[in-house]
Amino acid sequence: MNKEQISLEFQQLQDRICAALENTDGKGKFEEDVWERPGGGGGRTRVIGGGNVLEKGGVLFSAVYGATPEKIVKDLNLTGQPDFFATGVSIVLHPHSPMVPIIHMNVRYFEMNNGVCWFGGGIDLTPHYVDEADARYFHQQLKQVCDRHHPDYYSRFKTWADDYFYIRHRQETRGIGGIFFDHLTPGADQPIEALFAFVKEVGETFAPVYTHLMKKNAALPFGEAEKRWQALRRGRYVEFNLVWDRGTKFGLDTDGRTESILVSMPPQAEWLYNYQPPEGSREHATLQRLRKGVTWV
Repeated sequence: MNKEQISLEFQQLQDRICAALENTDGKGKFEEDVWERPGGGGGRTRVIGGGNVLEKGGVLFSAVYGATPEKIVKDLNLTGQPDFFATGVSIVLHPHSPMVPIIHMNVRYFEMNNGVCWFGGGIDLTPHYVDEADARYFHQQLKQVCDRHHPDYYSRFKTWADDYFYIRHRQETRGIGGIFFDHLTPGADQPIEALFAFVKEVGETFAPVYTHLMKKNAALPFGEAEKRWQALRRGRYVEFNLVWDRGTKFGLDTDGRTESILVSMPPQAEWLYNYQPPEGSREHATLQRLRKGVTWV
């Protein structure tokens, strides 16, 4: 298995996910923007908007290469300046309805010409209103994927997601978590084929899980109060992505395409000074669930 094979399979994953989302939405269609990175490589940014369910979203593929930026060399404690190759699929979807959750997925592969390579990725869910049945369903699907590949994966990667998708300055998690993993390095006990099989299955899990949540929740009623809350929760999403997300920082550090990197931003968001939802409200109940270490399965 080599980087070209991995890159091709990621492209095919992007195709399948876009087709599934269009079919479920019933109206929105992806527009494709093929781009080239000046330093080497490029990608296919596919964006959707104005759908029956999806207000704005992106399903992005990239395969970029070149001289490893100095900042990354320093962060990894490397000597010299080796060349790098990075490929992956990244997704963020923002629905019209506050009753349908925001979702993010990323699967990626990184290697350098000094022999260093690894996989990373994960899926996390950010409901505007936490529905416990949906949360249990989401985590159960991820646990089943993890358990097919390693008995410790779910517990490790669920904790990693709780810690990673944490808005430290707000002391709350971005959503109900999911799984997150990084620097999965091939070895004698985990050859590259086994790691990629896991990463691929994470990617293939995205469409059936999210389309289920779209179908289940898109028709639920909501009003202006729910839309206002959605705008506030979108504001928290923006805060995390711009302040804490390492993927955003990596893209900018490697001279990635700004429009593609920031496609994760919602179409609209809101910030109210020191807003505190009333006790007993659904909004207050949701905030109580945005904590690390919640056991969903």
